[in-house]
Amino acid sequence: MLWNQNEKYTLVPYELESELEEAVNEVKDALFGSSRIYLDDKKKIGKKGATNNLPDGYLIDLTNSQDPKIFVVENDLASHQHLKHIAVQILEFSLSFESSKVKVKNVVKDMLRKREEEWNKCETFAKKNGYGNVDFLLESIIHQPDAFNALLIIDEVGDELETVLIKRFKFPVEVVTLKRYRNEAGNILYEFEPFLNEVSEDTEKVDISEIDTIVVSARKDGFEETFIGENCWHHIRLNSSMIPKIKYVAAYQVAPVSAITHIAEVKSIEQWQDTNKYILYFSEPAEKIKKVPLGNSPGKAPQSPRYASRERILKAKSLDGVF
Repeated sequence: MLWNQNEKYTLVPYELESELEEAVNEVKDALFGSSRIYLDDKKKIGKKGATNNLPDGYLIDLTNSQDPKIFVVENDLASHQHLKHIAVQILEFSLSFESSKVKVKNVVKDMLRKREEEWNKCETFAKKNGYGNVDFLLESIIHQPDAFNALLIIDEVGDELETVLIKRFKFPVEVVTLKRYRNEAGNILYEFEPFLNEVSEDTEKVDISEIDTIVVSARKDGFEETFIGENCWHHIRLNSSMIPKIKYVAAYQVAPVSAITHIAEVKSIEQWQDTNKYILYFSEPAEKIKKVPLGNSPGKAPQSPRYASRERILKAKSLDGVF
């Protein structure tokens, strides 16, 4: 329940997948942000006579000028779809995507042609960033190695599902939950965390193309025992599509230190003990750096993993220069 003294909103589960799809369309601007384009036409992909699938949509992500992406979108209800079904569906999307890249490009291009505003946004991005036109932009995104990215939009997600998505797939799968609430007057509220919200918050000063470091918050005992003693850091949540960008991990030691004090190069990132978290192994012991203190902005103190740039950390006088 969402409650104040004047009214209360109670959770209203979606009965049909189409209701979830309508909700996604209603909140898409706030959910995805201005630099992403959501296309919800359902077009079959895959080679004739082979695996064919019907994604619920596509999300074109133009936040990174040097690395635009396309996510294949699957909308599902937790109550209607078994965990195994969701995993199989996403796997089949990846197989169809890889086997019919020309078809995928044409499908996405046709969707954009029907939407003048979205087409113009892609065209402007293409010209500004050296792609020339929309056709070559889509070609460049879809035909690059490891181009497949999946986005699952669901009303409720448990640790078990997230664990399976990490364990079974080598490609990125992002998960967004979208819940619906209604009051007695019939007004609706939607609950969700904006897509890749952590990345959006951390790119106000750092271009997403510069991100190469994850900053973690560490207490004294964990820092000394794990970060320094074991040359790793574990039990950390990460956006799967951001993992390929992470080359370093920086430790922010909480009070009384209240500063970033060490950076380590990341050798590998693996699933942590069959959970929906990760462990980062270091290439060598962490390097002690000149302290980057909290400064005069208590709100800058990392409460959860934050994305940053190693170069910016080494140059910063306080966390104001990092995030």
